[in-house]
Amino acid sequence: MTERWPKLDYEADRPVIESLHAYLQVVGKLPTRALPWCNHSWHLALRVVPRGFRSYPVLTASGEAEVLFDCLSSKVTVKTSSGFVDGFDVTGQSVAHFFGQLSSLLARADVGASVGGSPNEVETAVPFREDKGERTWDPAVLARIHRALSDANRVFERFRTGFVGKSSPSHLFWGSLDLAVTRFSGREAPLHPGGFPNLPDAVTREAYSHEVASAGFWFGGGGVDQAAFYAYGYPTPDGLADITVEPAGSYWQGELGEFVLPYEQVRTSTDPEQELMAFLKSTYAAVADCGDWPRTSLEVPLGAFGKPYDVEARRKG
Repeated sequence: MTERWPKLDYEADRPVIESLHAYLQVVGKLPTRALPWCNHSWHLALRVVPRGFRSYPVLTASGEAEVLFDCLSSKVTVKTSSGFVDGFDVTGQSVAHFFGQLSSLLARADVGASVGGSPNEVETAVPFREDKGERTWDPAVLARIHRALSDANRVFERFRTGFVGKSSPSHLFWGSLDLAVTRFSGREAPLHPGGFPNLPDAVTREAYSHEVASAGFWFGGGGVDQAAFYAYGYPTPDGLADITVEPAGSYWQGELGEFVLPYEQVRTSTDPEQELMAFLKSTYAAVADCGDWPRTSLEVPLGAFGKPYDVEARRKG
């Protein structure tokens, strides 16, 4: 069993992370063709579940189906409301082979939508059918990756409970392979310039149509060569880069335009959940204060188990 907040090594784990990213790009194509567009691309994201990463349900001819990338057994499974259950093992096969296996599995499950195409948000987008190089795979690394995402997801979901404005779920975006949770001020944002590699600008502009304070977790890259948590606002409010946020060790990464907190600092702290929660709260407050958000109408106390927050007491002040 993998311990909570497992150790991650960006350089050592990178080949497996890149393989996982490539496979999830294929899985992620399904909702782009099989679901109506949901605001800010939320329908495209995968949910972190106890065994791995699950798609939102998509339609079949007679019901619904979901795809599970099972990180505990290194297997992709499709289940449907009609009782179909089948899957295939992930062993480090080429993306082209993985694509063929998933396409065949979906056809047998009576899912009509295609997963064809090319990856998004990567510099070099080789079409899935043509990506025939073998991949590095290690089930033990996959289990650690899933465990780390599960731990981050747990804290992100608790953080969501302190906000009654519009907020996204905590969900995994396969294009950039990052877990994200986003709060909205309720106001429209300036048109986003776009420019992400191999991603239509229309998608980016719809995703950033309104002001956001977003936080997330990713495994490294873009000038940060380690797993880390991040937070930013769009549009970036004036003065945001000058704010000191918690916990100590967090910093502003100018090239990315984001606050960053190393995962290793969270993992090795005496209370990882509290360490991460401090980062989520303080970076959100920095964005909201610099951006003049109406915080008193958007925020509530963090949720308690089995107890709704007291609306009457809140209104009495």
